[in-house]
Amino acid sequence: MDTSQERMFIMARTRREFTPDYKDEAVKLVISTGRAVSVVARELGINEASLGRWVTAFKGRQTSAEVTVTESERAELVRLRKEDADLKLDRAFLKKASIFFA
Repeated sequence: MDTSQERMFIMARTRREFTPDYKDEAVKLVISTGRAVSVVARELGINEASLGRWVTAFKGRQTSAEVTVTESERAELVRLRKEDADLKLDRAFLKKASIFFA
């Protein structure tokens, strides 16, 4: 076998796969300790880019999970937006009235 073919054969056999639990623990280690991805990846013997993708995916899942709004919060948001619009109209009216009486 040619040297480059041997190298490709060895590289294909040595690819590691990580369980979702292992990935979650590695990500939690990065987030909880506040250390850089590169430092944690080196300690765990993981490719830095792989760990970085895991952290990005984890943060994306966290953000989308936190966005859910309850029905009462949604109703309050609608009420506050209406109140804001009314106050803007009042302010515009008072501004015009102050110019008129000045």
